[in-house]
Amino acid sequence: MTTLSIFDQDQPERARTFTENPAEIRELLASHGVRFEQWPTRYLPAGASHEEILEAYGDEVAKLQAECGFQAADVVSLNPDNPQKEAFRKKFLDEHTHREDEVRFFVRGQGLFYLHFGNQVFAVLCRKNDLISVPDGTRHWFDMGPEPEFTCIRLFTNPEGWAADFTGEDIAARLPRYEALAGAAG
Repeated sequence: MTTLSIFDQDQPERARTFTENPAEIRELLASHGVRFEQWPTRYLPAGASHEEILEAYGDEVAKLQAECGFQAADVVSLNPDNPQKEAFRKKFLDEHTHREDEVRFFVRGQGLFYLHFGNQVFAVLCRKNDLISVPDGTRHWFDMGPEPEFTCIRLFTNPEGWAADFTGEDIAARLPRYEALAGAAG
C-alpha cells in the first residue's frame, strides 16, 4: 500500500504523521504543489518491452504531455540482479533539485520519494499504479532500496532526460532509509 510519512527535519528519528489513505496523501502533497494520482491497472505480459508499456499507458502519457508540455517519455526498470544496483541507488540518495518537474508512474514495484519542504520531509512510498510529479526546484531524493525492483514511466520537458543539481545538504543521511520505511509499511 502507498504510504506517506512526515518527519520534522530536527527530529528525524520518527514520523509525526503517517497515512495510507490515498485521498489524504493526494491532499497533503497537493498543498505543496506535488501531483499524486493512482492510474488504473493495464494488462501487461510478463517481460513487457518498454514500447509495450508506453503503448499500454499511451492515453495517460499523451494527456500529461499535452497538459504539462512534456517532450519525452521513457521507461526505466531495475531488478535486484542488476550488478550496478548499488551505484544506481547511491546516485539518487543525496538531496537535489531539478529544473523541470520529476514525473514517475510506477508500472510495477515500488520506490521511496523524500520531499523536503522547509522544516518537514515527506516520505512517499510509491507503488504500482502511483503517479507522482515533483515540481521543479523542489528539494528531494529517491531511495530504491538495496534490492530494487521497479519499472517506471518517466516524463521530461528536457529531451536529454534526468539532470540534477545537488544541494550539498546532509539531510538525506539523517532520515530513515527505504529499509526502515518500506518494511514498516508491510
